[in-house]
Amino acid sequence: MKKLLKRYRVFLIVLVAMIILTIVNQQLGIKALLITGNSVKEMLLVIPPIFLLLGLLDVWVPRETMIKYMGEGSGHKGVLLAIFIGSAAAGPLYGAFPVAAVFMKKGVKFMNILIFIGAWSTTKIPMFLFEMAALGNKFAISRLLIDIPGIIILAFILSKMVSKKEVEALYENAKSIE
Repeated sequence: MKKLLKRYRVFLIVLVAMIILTIVNQQLGIKALLITGNSVKEMLLVIPPIFLLLGLLDVWVPRETMIKYMGEGSGHKGVLLAIFIGSAAAGPLYGAFPVAAVFMKKGVKFMNILIFIGAWSTTKIPMFLFEMAALGNKFAISRLLIDIPGIIILAFILSKMVSKKEVEALYENAKSIE
């Protein structure tokens, strides 16, 4: 029981805070509950397809293939593939982390995982097309030309800053996830 309470303590704290908020200000509490409900509904619509695709990736793509194209010796090929996969991805950023965990299980280089997460968050193709239509080609292309090198530079710096021991712990943790 203690372990269960510890695991869900943040959820329980937020739940208690929402109940107190509803008691203090009923209108605001109900609004917060509706927003929370909409967020949960959105997650329930996004997460299952992501996990389905992850299962297929895990089964269909051999570890050796992932290592060849995105592993330690992949070079520019791995960087470009990480940017492409991240940019072509659909869904909110929290969907990138299960994908990153599968990439870790498959032996993808840490820097390429960071690039993938950066690309998922900032260079999505639908967002780029929307920016071209709403803000103009010059803005959209300029932002993309700044973001891509920025993602690569940040991923390189972060991969050098994080100790080898911490990276190994992340990979071990990813392997234990089923």
